[in-house]
Amino acid sequence: MHSHDGPGHSHHAPHGTRGFAVVTLINLAYTVLEAGYGFATQSLALLSDALHNFGDVLGLALAWGAAVIARRAPTVRHTFGWRRATLLSPLANALVLVGFSGALGWEAMRRLSAPPEIPAWPVIVVAAIGIAVNLGGAWLMRAGHAHDLNRRGAYLHLMADAAVSLAAVLAGFGMLTLGWAWLDPVTALLVGAVVAIGAFGLLRESFAAAMDAVPRGIDPDAVHAFLLAQPGVSAVHHLHIWSLGAGEISMTAHLVRPDVEGHDAFIDAMTDALDERFGINHPTLQVEHGIDCGHDRHDRAPHAH
Repeated sequence: MHSHDGPGHSHHAPHGTRGFAVVTLINLAYTVLEAGYGFATQSLALLSDALHNFGDVLGLALAWGAAVIARRAPTVRHTFGWRRATLLSPLANALVLVGFSGALGWEAMRRLSAPPEIPAWPVIVVAAIGIAVNLGGAWLMRAGHAHDLNRRGAYLHLMADAAVSLAAVLAGFGMLTLGWAWLDPVTALLVGAVVAIGAFGLLRESFAAAMDAVPRGIDPDAVHAFLLAQPGVSAVHHLHIWSLGAGEISMTAHLVRPDVEGHDAFIDAMTDALDERFGINHPTLQVEHGIDCGHDRHDRAPHAH
């Protein structure tokens, strides 16, 4: 068996933890500010949003902690290191988002029958600050969020918060100029629906990653066909592809190459090709000399599982 790391391969998280630290601490400071204004004005809207933001701070802290843990070196018992923490954190983050959207919808439905009078200007000003804080945090999280579930969870959290703050600003102006108290719960319902849709998508993807599903964007049949088409390969068995952590995709496969020499050079070339063609940067290939190793009958799926 031969394992080879691709060019530039690193056993650490691809992105630093400073962004997580800055975003988490800024959001914590904003949450304290918002709660203070909520108590001072007795605004339930600001207090409930402060409670929601505190939940988001916990979610960001989870992502921050996962990014820190993922940088720990492998040990004798944890031979892959702790990079998988970056896959578990977005799962918890998605659950928090789903719970928040459900609670928001429940409170909005309760308020529809008797919308309370809310002081508009404190809501507008504090929510406007929230827009700036959350968009700034999302900007810090933008690097790598398309391929890093951990960062994507934090990024979606912050964009959802910015949407909540924007909705609060619009509702505040509507209540101020038109006297429509019902704008507060209706806006909350709409924002809750948007947040829920995004959260379910993240929940589905993070759960799949935690269950070692083939990462999104990789076709296992295409990988199988690519391996089978290589010089001297007569069969491919036990092909497994999964996410090892943020930015790292692992693969194992048995390749039957009877009567062919130069296996080390072949595997080195395959490692580079798999990384360049499919983004698989942590492959482990086992070359077998037999005509047929008979592994297919043990596989549930024809090519990969």
